Amino acid sequence: MATPTGGAIGVIRLSGPESIVITDRIFHAQRGKRLLQAKPNTIHYGTLQDLEGKVLDDVLVSVFHAPHSYTGEDSVEISCHGSRYILQQVLHTVIQQGARQARPGEYTERAFLNGKMDLSQAEAVADLVSASNRASHQMALSQLRGHFSGELSQLRNQLLKMTSLLELELDFSDHEDLEFAKRDDLLDLAERIDKRITELAHSFQTGKALKEGIPVAIIGKTNVGKSTLLNQLLHEDRAIVSDIHGTTRDVIEDTTDIHGITFRFIDTAGIRHTQDTVEQLGIERTYQKMEEATIILWLVDEPPTQKEIEEVRKRAEKKKLIVILNKIDKNDKQDMTLPHLSISAKYGKNLNALEEAIYQAANIPEVTENDVIITNARHYESLIRAHDSISRVIQGLHQGLSGDLLSEDLRICLEQLGEITGGLRGKVEKQIRAVKCCLMTVARYYFERF
Repeated sequence: MATPTGGAIGVIRLSGPESIVITDRIFHAQRGKRLLQAKPNTIHYGTLQDLEGKVLDDVLVSVFHAPHSYTGEDSVEISCHGSRYILQQVLHTVIQQGARQARPGEYTERAFLNGKMDLSQAEAVADLVSASNRASHQMALSQLRGHFSGELSQLRNQLLKMTSLLELELDFSDHEDLEFAKRDDLLDLAERIDKRITELAHSFQTGKALKEGIPVAIIGKTNVGKSTLLNQLLHEDRAIVSDIHGTTRDVIEDTTDIHGITFRFIDTAGIRHTQDTVEQLGIERTYQKMEEATIILWLVDEPPTQKEIEEVRKRAEKKKLIVILNKIDKNDKQDMTLPHLSISAKYGKNLNALEEAIYQAANIPEVTENDVIITNARHYESLIRAHDSISRVIQGLHQGLSGDLLSEDLRICLEQLGEITGGLRGKVEKQIRAVKCCLMTVARYYFERF
């Protein structure tokens, strides 16, 4: 099933060499036309019948011929009513005719194996389905449309040419002074490739934050309104609000969207000196969440002491700190020496200004579907290894190393970039041989003529 049950319409997909044959056995077109004679990319109206000839539903059947389908195989999509009973009966009937239930992710797996998409695009399908905000949707869409794959393809083509030129010199080792690749040009190219690989790797931190949500810790003393502020930011009563000190003894986390970016807000236990063992554990978790957070909202209802300021600044080092003066509905003339934002969490006053300050503190660039931002840890690790290998090439060129040593590191770089899109070592070898073959033809022509 390609759609969840319970909707007005349900879609069941079949893929494989027998998909059209199986559907044709149970489908009866309004005008008697067989699906086996149907043109590709066409839709047909009729009824589905079970093995006993009982009508299951009026349906629309879409027919796709290989290789012009999502999986690259013959495929059929049956659109029927979304009743759970109808969908189960249709599934049962096609399975009786020889089909089987697809494994989770098998359609995308077949699309990858049949060359309809590379591995990074296949991974983007899951990201697109699970996208929870505009930014993560744009990043997944960019990767699915092959923008990341295109970047990698350009880098690999440049590396292939560089590697092939170096290895071609080894084939003419009896000409010691022969140099197909000028070392200055190779150095310039290697540095440009390394710069782009580094940029892609550095984008992982931004991509991870956009995909998982930017962590924001709300800290402060007990009873300053942290839980009330969390409820206001989430637009729901997520945390218990009480006048009793020490109500929040464990962290409470939830997410909300601000300008298309997901922020993960963390309501922490109030910071104070206490003999309560359970409350003390909550305070220790508060400090831990401060370490994990990118942005810290320090909520106060009166000017903090210099000692408190130094303590918070020490723990919030290298993080975005926003100082918030709460309860201005009671007293908006507090003498605050720190730069701050005044709000009333209880009555929602100045909450829009606070949300804007949080968004600005995140410092996230506007993401479009054309931007290439890394969100996958596997891609990041491969880019780091590719950076290490191309860095050795740059170092080797500075040291005047021989072409065979440089070539080995170039091959490693090629393989690491290839792993991102699902390339194999044998494919790299084949590509290098193909380029070398062309270059060898040119080289032989040069020697024969001159």
